[in-house]
Amino acid sequence: MAAPAPRSCLLLLLCLRLGAPCPQACQCPDHAGAVAVHCSARGLREVPGGIPADAELLKLDGNRISRVPDGAFQHLPRLRELDLSHNAIEAVGPAAFSGLAGGLRLLDLSHNRIRRIPKDALSKLSAKIRLSHNPLHCECALQEALWELTLDPDSVDEVACHTAVQEAFVGKPLVQVLDSGVSFCSSQHRTTDVAMLVTMFCWFTMVVTYVVYYVRHNQEEARRHLEYLKSLPSVPVSKDAPGPMP
Repeated sequence: MAAPAPRSCLLLLLCLRLGAPCPQACQCPDHAGAVAVHCSARGLREVPGGIPADAELLKLDGNRISRVPDGAFQHLPRLRELDLSHNAIEAVGPAAFSGLAGGLRLLDLSHNRIRRIPKDALSKLSAKIRLSHNPLHCECALQEALWELTLDPDSVDEVACHTAVQEAFVGKPLVQVLDSGVSFCSSQHRTTDVAMLVTMFCWFTMVVTYVVYYVRHNQEEARRHLEYLKSLPSVPVSKDAPGPMP
């Protein structure tokens, strides 16, 4: 005897859900209809493959991931929250988060080893970004990158300068430094201006040196030519030279 239709549909849906892919050593539970992939503290050294395409939450925190390659999440168009905190990330590819620009709401990169913000990778995202507890180098490039990012307001005060173009800023919260009116770019522009002046001075010196050499060389050639003319024997002009024929 055939099973009732509602029961058959329930079994079919259960089988489809059980057959959904999930990375090895990860868990993929449903949370109010949203697929969450939990891969926290699994000793992972890279972003795992096989993440369900309908995942909306991906937790990769507490692993040993050192780099995020280009296209690592491009097959996850529904992803809303990505947690990469507490890893060893040093390098982020310029297209690491391609495909997430429209839907991602939160990106957690805190507690990593990022020294320079990957501007190309983050500038196209509308998500709130956590960058606290990274050994950031405070310079003009960092300041310019921050202008295009939306930092998470709950952790922005914990973003500090691990190193800086000026020693006085080391260890200070980045927001505090920038709010005080400091511009890392102004010092870089001054350095560039000095370099241009030095370059122009060197070029001018080279031109002057060449002109002086050219003039002295021509004077020496003229003097030698004059001495040569003076050394030539003179031809006497005869006073008895015959006049014109009648």
